[in-house]
Amino acid sequence: MIFNDIDINENLKNKVASKGFTDLTVIQEKCIPEILNRKDVVGQAETGSGKTLAFCLPILEKIHQGQGLQVVVLAPTRELCQQVSEVFSDFGNNLGLRIASVFGGVKILPQIQKLRFSEIVVATPGRMLDHIRRKTIDLRNVQFLVLDETDKMLEMGFIDDVDKIIQCIPKERQTLMFSATIEHSIHNLMKKHLRNPVIIKTQSQVNKNKLEQVYYDISQRNNKFSILLHLLKNNDSGLSIVFCATRRESDMVEKNLRHYGINASAIHGGMSQQKRTRSLDSLRNQKTDVLVATDVAARGLDIKNVTHIYHYDVPKTPIEYIHRIGRTARAGENGKAITLLTEPDHDNFRRVQSNEELEIEEEDIPDFKRVTFLRKTSHHNGGFQKRRWNYPKRVNRHI
Repeated sequence: MIFNDIDINENLKNKVASKGFTDLTVIQEKCIPEILNRKDVVGQAETGSGKTLAFCLPILEKIHQGQGLQVVVLAPTRELCQQVSEVFSDFGNNLGLRIASVFGGVKILPQIQKLRFSEIVVATPGRMLDHIRRKTIDLRNVQFLVLDETDKMLEMGFIDDVDKIIQCIPKERQTLMFSATIEHSIHNLMKKHLRNPVIIKTQSQVNKNKLEQVYYDISQRNNKFSILLHLLKNNDSGLSIVFCATRRESDMVEKNLRHYGINASAIHGGMSQQKRTRSLDSLRNQKTDVLVATDVAARGLDIKNVTHIYHYDVPKTPIEYIHRIGRTARAGENGKAITLLTEPDHDNFRRVQSNEELEIEEEDIPDFKRVTFLRKTSHHNGGFQKRRWNYPKRVNRHI
């Protein structure tokens, strides 16, 4: 099915054509007609499936300029919030529609001013509740509620916030929910807030013909960083994302990569919004070659030309693994996912391998130069004193 076949106005079709889109993805083909028919929809779709456009286009077709706030989209992270806002802005610009992007970590006054005149708001749950409590947002005319990356929002502990927000939105609305998985907590949310939803599931986006998946079984844990450094220095194609388990480890790996000559930047939930945006922009503009991240970067972010994914720490579940590798081998391009496996990672790796869809082959460890991992400690004489360890101590900290 092609975009010209769907029942949307010519302005939207022309915008789609200007982007070079012709064929609909599976999630778009199945969701758009149902949303246009005013059905509540639950879409199970993974990273890279085109789901944002699947709800953006039919919503833009149904709402009107100057009739107050009509659309609320909730997203789990600031980055996804910004990205969804950009899609609505890009496609809604010719329709005269205004979009407010609402999230924490930035001043609230500009958001309050934008909310007065916007037809669409894309928000993280915490900041959305803040506006509701301040009475700086008018939800009386809302026709559409979209819960994007619902499973991630629940995983991050937003279930109560989401529930409170929904209670403030008119019941006579259309509710759309998108999630990578539809498990028990998702079903409970569906039963409570959706009316006879159409449930749409798509197949996995893992393309075995385009994505090579390998792992290195590293017997000595303190060799992990040295092998990562070797692989990155010998990779001269495209962009790379290195996934770490914690904020602190992401920072340390990024600093060490830069110390050894790799043009890297970091992104995680503990950084200010300005720093997170700067890291993403730097990667997108190819000012850096490597993004070191926690799993906050695995969900929904539009980062093009990623050719390599490195699991510096193995994710805990197959779903998180699939979300990570979904950042590469997109739009018909090839990609490679590399897992650096040491003894502490074995339990997680066994869980990942329990998914029969994943085919991860072992590769021989290449010849590499062993380097020292550097870690900064407390202030010393007005500066930082460096201590040398082969590998950083792990800390238990929320991502």
